[in-house]
Amino acid sequence: MIKISYDINVYRDILNDTLKTTDTIVELGCHVGKSTELIANKVINGKIISIDNSPEAIDAMGNLSEEYDNLHFISGDVRIHNVLEEAVKLVSSCDVLSIDLGGGYHPDTVFKVYYIWSSALRPRDTIIRNRGLIDFVRSSKTYEEIESDNGWLKSCYGQGIPPQIKEFSLWTDKLNNK
Repeated sequence: MIKISYDINVYRDILNDTLKTTDTIVELGCHVGKSTELIANKVINGKIISIDNSPEAIDAMGNLSEEYDNLHFISGDVRIHNVLEEAVKLVSSCDVLSIDLGGGYHPDTVFKVYYIWSSALRPRDTIIRNRGLIDFVRSSKTYEEIESDNGWLKSCYGQGIPPQIKEFSLWTDKLNNK
């Protein structure tokens, strides 16, 4: 199932309701770990991979990684293909993919990140925090019935790690320097 929210408290409630104690979680956009701590307290017998590229995340997530043995932090940009490859070396799949890349901005980036990561990891559930995606879903209508009961899209099944999306390098010079 794919669940989308904008309010951080709703997002965390959905996380809490979705997580199981033995789940493998990949969290994209952990920042300083407020949601990560909620995840770690619930997923006591599972594995957590948390990723963020903000400088503020490094010390905070380093401290959380010391506190929780099942937490592995990767300092990196989730739009960079090597970061996905690093995560896949740690977990070949996940139960829950948690995506919070700023909440309200750039739904196109969030969707592309979701598509790449969910294609590679095929999660049971995906939880996304992004206002733009909610606005798009709530404003759209379709007469076709195409749906997936999983946290990934059936149209991308069996592809493994998808190739790097070339558009990422067009959006920011920062990505060209990596």
